[in-house]
Amino acid sequence: MKKLTLEMLAKKAGVGIATVDRVLNERGGVSPETARKVLNVARQIGLKRLLPEDLKHPWQIELFLSSNDSYFFKQLARQFADVASHLGYQRLTLHRTLVPESQPEKLAQLIIKSASLRDGIIVFGHDYPVIHDALHYCQMNNVPVITLATDIPGVDRLCHVGINQQQAGRTAGLLMSKSINRPGDIIMVSGRFDYRAHRQRIEGFRNVVERCAPQSQIREVLAGLDQRDTIRGLLEQALSGSQQIAGIYNTGVGNSEISDVLKKHKLLGHCCYITHELYSVTRKLLEQDMVSFTLDQNAREHAVTATDLMLRYLESGYKADEYKEGNVAFRIVTAENLE
Repeated sequence: MKKLTLEMLAKKAGVGIATVDRVLNERGGVSPETARKVLNVARQIGLKRLLPEDLKHPWQIELFLSSNDSYFFKQLARQFADVASHLGYQRLTLHRTLVPESQPEKLAQLIIKSASLRDGIIVFGHDYPVIHDALHYCQMNNVPVITLATDIPGVDRLCHVGINQQQAGRTAGLLMSKSINRPGDIIMVSGRFDYRAHRQRIEGFRNVVERCAPQSQIREVLAGLDQRDTIRGLLEQALSGSQQIAGIYNTGVGNSEISDVLKKHKLLGHCCYITHELYSVTRKLLEQDMVSFTLDQNAREHAVTATDLMLRYLESGYKADEYKEGNVAFRIVTAENLE
């Protein structure tokens, strides 16, 4: 095939020569709408070569997750791999990249790079200008993006998949208000407070407790920054020589450290303790009646929903509602409903 023919096809389809090459040689990285356009034009001009079937290549999807050591992200990585495995290599190839949450510039660079290599991107990221710019670049290049777990409002994306984080915090606040069985203060421990999900959980929790348990004093948030030693030190300082403690709410990592400090101060099992994610540590604490409630995000449902909505768009052009169809129901776990 002469180069001139490629140029003519690219011009008539309104795309670049590189895009035509990707479509004709089934290299991926082109939106279904653009691929169909190129193939339709190729047929119209009678291109003398065997054309690929529409959408024959397996979809190339990039998954960006946090590299922190929390159980939730480890579970997300496993669940996405399991979903992709069940769908089969002929339909989907899943590429997983772990990026530190403290490096938004690196994540933005990787997103932009993936926009030229992948059919779709599923990303856990935070509300930074560089992330907005990277997702806008994807939108300009017709690469669909689904944001995951932590909302980034106002960005160009297909939809968001995750729980309602503020609702989770409000639920924790209601459970705390109805469960406090002793007078005293309430301590809140947060992960990175510059991250939207933690802010939403804290805001929801505070609003409900102030309304439903006005007799309780809510302390200033202990910003643990997702650092276990920092969480241990801040809580130790908060409990040393303090007034009576009625409850503690943890929005992120550090349950082992928190339970150790509470035990040292003879508070473990004697104050209302609410946290997030069901895993080995929280399961054991629930079984021993040391944690009152755990709110679990359901990593499996995140993986299934995000993958399904991405494939429905790639294969049929279906666009999900920004929030409704990606909403994941969180679970309230107690010692009585452990699985």
